[in-house]
Amino acid sequence: MKDSLRPPEQRDQEIPKRRDQEMPTRRDQEIERIIRSIPRGKVSSYSAVAAAAGYPLYHRLVAKLLRGCGDRLPWHRVIGADGNIRLTQEAGYEQRLRLEMEGVRFAGALVDLAAHQHQFRQWEDQCEDQLD
Repeated sequence: MKDSLRPPEQRDQEIPKRRDQEMPTRRDQEIERIIRSIPRGKVSSYSAVAAAAGYPLYHRLVAKLLRGCGDRLPWHRVIGADGNIRLTQEAGYEQRLRLEMEGVRFAGALVDLAAHQHQFRQWEDQCEDQLD
C-alpha cells in the first residue's frame, strides 16, 4: 500500500518483508557453503547436506534453498538419500544429464552411491583446522 494511502500513525512504521524476501541467514549461508563443497563427480543427499551444515533436521530447507538458487549453486549434486533424483520431468532429466557429464554413473534410475557419494568431514575436524 502506498504511504500516502495509509493512516498517519502507520506511515512511519516499517512494512514487514515477505519470508521469501528476507536476507539469507547464517544457517542458509552455511548450507550453501556445504553444497558448494561437493566436488565434481560426487553427490550428496539433502539430509547429509543439512547435517554437515550443523542442521540435521533441515533437509526440507536444503530443498527449498536449491529451488531458488538458479545456477548459483551446484544443485544437481544433491539427490535423495537412496540415490534417486527427486526432481521430476525436465528438471530431473537435466539433473541426470549434468551428473552424467561429470562422470557420475547410474544403476537404472539410481546413482551408484558406492562410487559417487561424497563424505563430508566431521565438524570436529573442521573446528580443529580453524584452531590451527
